[in-house]
Amino acid sequence: MAALNYNHLRYFWAVAREGNLTRAAEKLLISQSALSIQIRKLEGQLGQDLFERSGRQLVLTEAGRIAFDHAESIFATGGDLLATLKQRSGGRRSILRVGALATLSRNFQIGFLRPLLGRRNVEVIVRSGTTAFLLQSLEAHRLDVALVNVAPARDAATPWVSHPIAEQPVSLIGTPKRIGKGGTLKKLLTGQPLVLPTMESSVRIGFDALVERMGWRVRVAAEIDDMAMLRLIAREDIGLAVVPPIVVKDELTSGLLVEVHQLPQLSETFFAVTMKRRFPNPLLRELISPHAALELAD
Repeated sequence: MAALNYNHLRYFWAVAREGNLTRAAEKLLISQSALSIQIRKLEGQLGQDLFERSGRQLVLTEAGRIAFDHAESIFATGGDLLATLKQRSGGRRSILRVGALATLSRNFQIGFLRPLLGRRNVEVIVRSGTTAFLLQSLEAHRLDVALVNVAPARDAATPWVSHPIAEQPVSLIGTPKRIGKGGTLKKLLTGQPLVLPTMESSVRIGFDALVERMGWRVRVAAEIDDMAMLRLIAREDIGLAVVPPIVVKDELTSGLLVEVHQLPQLSETFFAVTMKRRFPNPLLRELISPHAALELAD
């Protein structure tokens, strides 16, 4: 195979960073047609299409995202060389792009990412958003993995795969003052105001089914879709919270909140959603594996 033409690679890198051929050509001080020719030569050598058009924008294909990551690493290494010779510190880093549902427990996210956090050679980029935003970002190769608590619907035309990585029980949790001496599950659920996830949550769906089966009437003090806010509301003693204990792990450890009952047949499953890719990010192997899932669930 002929040696890689690094001029072609740098031109590709510039276009990928700009997302626009015209702007990249202006910055590189060459014509747009000449730049297009260089990109096509690189695609011919690699045997892969690197861009596809989306309106006036150029969007990286999967092969394009891989080439871009390598180009970033290659030119960063060049910067490292200059820094070393000029007695400045530097270092190559692997990058993992993670998306998380905006309402997902921060404690869960940290637990999932813990094997990579703090490594000198790894950079973790975390973005939050809706499920639709996360799936669109996966398809556009802007994310390597998305963390959600409801597996997205899938059919033969959808390219993503949902990996169950942890299942957490759901409990009734409140302040020591509100819980007092405790009591039966029925007494607490029917006698105290409740702080619940919103109707879209799988936890809420399961909880509503539970009280319907039991024939109990409950009083809802607040419905909250953000786990961080639900955690704060529970601490403010607005009512008893129906929540996975991992969400309020720190408060349970400190005694600020108490777990009084684990709700029967009710749990929350966490999923890592990835795309079917020829070139998956190798860092994912450390996070999405049976061993990693067991550690997280413990």
